[in-house]
Amino acid sequence: MLQPGAILDMVVYHNDLKNLQRVKDFKWAYVYENIFFNVFRNSIALFMVELLQRSLKQPEANPPLFNFVEDAFIHLDKASDSVAANCALYFAINLSRFYGFMIADRYSEKSNILDLMEGRYVSDKPDHLHFLEHDYSRVVSDLLKVMQPDELTHIKLNQETRRVLLHAFETFYALHIQDFGKMKTLPVLEAVLS
Repeated sequence: MLQPGAILDMVVYHNDLKNLQRVKDFKWAYVYENIFFNVFRNSIALFMVELLQRSLKQPEANPPLFNFVEDAFIHLDKASDSVAANCALYFAINLSRFYGFMIADRYSEKSNILDLMEGRYVSDKPDHLHFLEHDYSRVVSDLLKVMQPDELTHIKLNQETRRVLLHAFETFYALHIQDFGKMKTLPVLEAVLS
């Protein structure tokens, strides 16, 4: 029950003055059918958990963020393999909206370079190395248009495109969140998705 990514109903006594908190009771809020038993889905879930751990800095309640995360994990559990393969990308791109540094989807034939530092599409290569161009920037635009995870079935990507985009999103978060660091689950996810 206490595996990373488990969705639990908990009764917890929280004291800001202490490092050790008290858990009175916990039970499943949702029982996964696939995530804990499928290496492919479990690797994606662990990536999502690590992304949350590295990006959540404030302990205050955030119901919209919780609902998004809960929904993303449930969709990952129930999704077809073609949808699940793109869940990590969908999660990473949409999670940034809750932190206030989302990518503005203004892709066009003229503005077809995604500046990861600025989080927007530009027409000329930036003076730094943190950008995506050509097919990669177009795919990010396609991902930004996805409103529900089930729509990911329409986005067909190969393992190289997923690898490049996952590393780009890691860079995007590192540029916008202090002390983000390098994700340890990314190499594992790359191996599983190959």
